[in-house]
Amino acid sequence: MFNAIDQKKKQLDQKRPLPKHTLNSLREKMLVEWTYHSNAIEGNTLTMNETKVVLEGITVGGKTMREHLEVINHRDAILYVEDIVQKGEPFSEWQIKNLHRLVLKGIHDDYAGVYRDQQVFIAGAQHTPPPHFRIQEEMEKMMKWFNNEAQELHAIDRAAKLHAIFLGIHPFIDGNGRTSRLLLNLELMKAGYPPIIFKIQNRLAYYEALDKAHTTKNYNDFIHLTALEVEDSLNLYLSVL
Repeated sequence: MFNAIDQKKKQLDQKRPLPKHTLNSLREKMLVEWTYHSNAIEGNTLTMNETKVVLEGITVGGKTMREHLEVINHRDAILYVEDIVQKGEPFSEWQIKNLHRLVLKGIHDDYAGVYRDQQVFIAGAQHTPPPHFRIQEEMEKMMKWFNNEAQELHAIDRAAKLHAIFLGIHPFIDGNGRTSRLLLNLELMKAGYPPIIFKIQNRLAYYEALDKAHTTKNYNDFIHLTALEVEDSLNLYLSVL
């Protein structure tokens, strides 16, 4: 599955550094679309154009303050991801909490960057996240997996499984979905891939693949879905070069 993708990434790498204005244009496009789709998956009703307007500092009438904050916060979280990649910082729980703190800033400040203290359920899913008193243990297991056997995996495989394992733990009261997609892209970007976008129109397949991973420990469907989106992003970058 990864051979064709690796060839496309090699083509992109051979064209680096990308032209400055082209790179800035792609980055702006991805920032708007990544923010729109990630928020829309979670129920935000702002359209793509409304999301772009909010990112430009304009308030959209008839929309809630939370929906506006979700856009601004997601933009800030993307900037933090880019900063981590640029500095080459090693992955840590501290980064996860910082990302989550940015996602929930001004929305649920008491829970921002803090592991949950109560049970939660995932609507429509068969999987039930672990009780709150096991979260720290489960997060430590995830970090141990990441720092050991995960490093032997292909970057796409590793990023997809990190997303799925984190979301299965569901360590926070709110904002787990957005944070998990930021973590996935953080891992891909560290490996030199462009960020990917799980699109709102594919939400059902996205949720079903994740629930299968959580209930059966079979991650193949979700890895395949992730690989398709990686190829889609690579095709976009290559199309403008």
